[in-house]
Amino acid sequence: MEILEKAKQNLEDKGFLNIETPNIDYVSEIKRLKKEKNAVILAHYYQIEEIQKIADFVGDSLYLAQKAAETNADMIVFAGVHFMAETAKILNPTKKVVLPDLKAGCSLADSCPPKEFREFKQQNPNHVVVTYINCSAEIKALSDIVCTSSNAKAVIDSIPIDQPIIFAPDKNLGAYLNKETGRNMLLWDGACMVHEAFSVEKLINLFQKHPNAEIIAHPESQSHILKAASYIGSTSGLLKYVKNSEKETFIVATEAGILYQMMLENPDKEIIPAPAKEDNTCACSECMYMKMNSIKKLYLCMKYELPAIEVDSELSKKAIVSINRMLELSK
Repeated sequence: MEILEKAKQNLEDKGFLNIETPNIDYVSEIKRLKKEKNAVILAHYYQIEEIQKIADFVGDSLYLAQKAAETNADMIVFAGVHFMAETAKILNPTKKVVLPDLKAGCSLADSCPPKEFREFKQQNPNHVVVTYINCSAEIKALSDIVCTSSNAKAVIDSIPIDQPIIFAPDKNLGAYLNKETGRNMLLWDGACMVHEAFSVEKLINLFQKHPNAEIIAHPESQSHILKAASYIGSTSGLLKYVKNSEKETFIVATEAGILYQMMLENPDKEIIPAPAKEDNTCACSECMYMKMNSIKKLYLCMKYELPAIEVDSELSKKAIVSINRMLELSK
């Protein structure tokens, strides 16, 4: 008990319960806890393989938001990053929502501070605000409608053509959508460090080694990467494209966690991660925040129901309006 109390005291500093777990079979214990606590595990495609394997639902931001809205579970275990668990809590204010590591944040969400964004919005009062789901609850509360990369075009197309729009926080996704929809949205200057980490020079060199490969990319990537791509799509869109394509080799420009699911669905195809600018062990672009979650942290957060995600009730009431508009449009 003393160990648990000490771990709780250090929770804010550590981000997770720092408790030793000798001789624990994490998989069997997590399965037992799921049943015992009527819990559901939602995992993003960018999570490590171990977590994807044990999750009840694995998907992109839209799919996981939909599953969070539909669930009858008493506890939602969100294996992803903070804004995702926060969205699940907004959709389920009376349910327990836990995240394996509180410090699993998001560089894109961090690039849009609420105070500065509120001022930006006030400077452009005639604009409708569309925000990418990769943002904080405060930003969602300042928005008219939320979108994901899966439904962003449909959300933009649902707004009258003569209505000015602010799009935040991702400038790369916003620029891509401007091109796709013919709009001239006002873009917030934010970006995801993972999708800005790809090297076009290394990508060209890699393509020269695999001239029959198709380059596919997430629209959060920079324009020079998108210009090289044969297909641009959301995380789920990229998975569907590879599955349905007759091509045999793909160079994939998005977070490397998607490769597990892609290879699982396409065992006879060659899946190659697009190279990052920095030299690293995986020669790909990984989100350090997504990789902060581990199977041990997942077990501990389920066992002790900590770290728990809380959202101020007034803030939640404001934020849920923009989220529900997106979910309604995505039915």
